[in-house]
Amino acid sequence: MIEIDDKIVSDDILLEPFLCDLKRCKGACCVEGDAGAPLEEGEAAELEKEYPNYAPYMTEAGRRAVQEQGYAVLDDDGDLTTPLVDGAECAYAVEENGVTLCAIERACREGRCGFVKPVSCHLYPIRVVRFSNGAYGLNFHRWHICSPAVKCGRRAGVPVYRALREPIVRRFGEEFYKALECAEDLLRGEGKR
Repeated sequence: MIEIDDKIVSDDILLEPFLCDLKRCKGACCVEGDAGAPLEEGEAAELEKEYPNYAPYMTEAGRRAVQEQGYAVLDDDGDLTTPLVDGAECAYAVEENGVTLCAIERACREGRCGFVKPVSCHLYPIRVVRFSNGAYGLNFHRWHICSPAVKCGRRAGVPVYRALREPIVRRFGEEFYKALECAEDLLRGEGKR
């Protein structure tokens, strides 16, 4: 573990290979699991505000799930998450050419929505926990559906955090990302950049 400011970072995030391979996993992280994606404070309001902009990209079943359940729901642990369609895929998921993608992200990339997608989705497979003292823990969530991403990252020589530069900077800032680069160098014994 590496401590950077108020964040405790698992070494796996700095050293383990990972690079999404949607051609192989088909976006299964948006479909499988026992709950929706975790939401941070304020994201439910953002989902509601931006809904008219990304709703046209959603499936009919996804829009119906949002109408029936709301923009966010409480899971079994009492945490706020995205709603699901029939207990399976995220209500905001959409399939395109056999790959499941995020309707919100697609709308954002096309300039129609100001919200990229929930930060927990953007950061995946990094999972963030908040400790009672206010510090954050960042861990690499290992899931069999991401084994193609591990293989792809190994071939490309890309560790988890480098594959997730954009969402890490979005959530924690550029300085934190630079600190991760230095921490990787130290863990690999390369000294400072």
